[in-house]
Amino acid sequence: MYQTVHAESLVARTARELAELSLAHEDGDFIGAEDDLLSRLGVSRPTLRQAAKIAENDRLISVRRGIKGGFYASRPDAQDAIRTLARFLRLRGGTLSDIMAVSRLVSEEAGALACGCKDENLRARLADFMARIDANDSPAALIGAEAELVQIISEMSGNPAIELVMAIGFSFGMEEQRIGLYRAEEHRAVARRLQHQLCEAILDADAEIARVLMRRRSATMQQWIAELPEGGA
Repeated sequence: MYQTVHAESLVARTARELAELSLAHEDGDFIGAEDDLLSRLGVSRPTLRQAAKIAENDRLISVRRGIKGGFYASRPDAQDAIRTLARFLRLRGGTLSDIMAVSRLVSEEAGALACGCKDENLRARLADFMARIDANDSPAALIGAEAELVQIISEMSGNPAIELVMAIGFSFGMEEQRIGLYRAEEHRAVARRLQHQLCEAILDADAEIARVLMRRRSATMQQWIAELPEGGA
């Protein structure tokens, strides 16, 4: 039994050391060949390979075979974290309403912070989005538009924590068309109008109006969800 615990601890320690090596390099940099790392880390080949699988699953290294094979630095992206957290929430019985109750205040702050964004590229993206709002006249098109708008506003907020929370909220439920949002033409019209007003407020740098509109969007969405038949059909 002692040998099993010791072996598991050695693999875990080696995985951490691989992660630290990766973080000391830029994404995509070559860390070393397998034989180099065996010598550097002082472990057996089976231990290194088990540890590499752990680090690779965490998206902290990538292992390539053949010519130019070896270990390369890698980085998890936001989508990795979002998928993991969304899966955890579903397993705990979380609902879209639960997520929106938490993300409402974050969304309001994001809208206010976006008003102070000086990045001309992001402002241009928002203006371009605004010009295309009225073309989104189907449930699928509006769901895609909401995803784009959430992404732009969260980036304009300049806060990566806000970006993550807003992305989790959207990923958790908005992409699941089974929930039935935007099937009513009236709802689609309201959604487009709120999008227009919000974009105008942010581009005009009116933080108070942006907060109010973000709050109104959340309340409207929660009302629509509450009105859906059980199961979202």
